[in-house]
Amino acid sequence: MKARTDGRPPAYHGGVPPATPLVADPAALAAVAFNADGLVPAIVQEQSTGAVLMLAWMNEEALRRTLDTGRTWFWSRSRQEYWCKGETSGDRQFVREAYYDCDGDTVLLVVEQEGRGACHTGERTCFYRSFTAQEADAAPH
Repeated sequence: MKARTDGRPPAYHGGVPPATPLVADPAALAAVAFNADGLVPAIVQEQSTGAVLMLAWMNEEALRRTLDTGRTWFWSRSRQEYWCKGETSGDRQFVREAYYDCDGDTVLLVVEQEGRGACHTGERTCFYRSFTAQEADAAPH
């Protein structure tokens, strides 16, 4: 695939970036510290901009599905079911890198975001609201 020079993500046939499974080290998976409910927070960051897109929750199965499929999978605490980001909205996330923090109690997923964005409101990021008026106009979209 030819690299772009305009700073935009590469163009894919049909506009869809390929999902690429990530091979996880079993010791790294074992280092993830799930909370008492069997969940770990997962921060989702956009690869091309560095923007934090969203935070959601994963259990061990959602983490494994994410790594195995190269798509983001989460556990819905309200619906008590798995959900693959974008299956309803079309705003899919393709995982390019995955990390866990120094305590093992938070996951960071670096993704290529397809579609409008990550937020169910239609915003690019869930973090579009500021506590201060002057920052509100400069919030990332």
